[in-house]
Amino acid sequence: MLRPLLGTWERDLERTLLRRGVGRLRQGAARCADCGRVPLIGELVHRFGRDELVCDLCRPRRRTRPVRAERIQHGEYGLTVRPVARAA
Repeated sequence: MLRPLLGTWERDLERTLLRRGVGRLRQGAARCADCGRVPLIGELVHRFGRDELVCDLCRPRRRTRPVRAERIQHGEYGLTVRPVARAA
């Protein structure tokens, strides 16, 4: 059976909830210190000091060497269920 069309109030509610969810995701995301862009999953980023993160696109603008380079992981990285050996 087809889903009935949503009313105006329901569409507004859906839109509001979607915007809140996207806004919360953006707040926790790391941003490039130079351009302000949020790096994509799998993108290489460079750390300059503790809090300074620079995307791979802005890296050539810097003259100093980064402390380290790392890949951006997805939000669920490390939260997967892994099988473990049974205790004897």
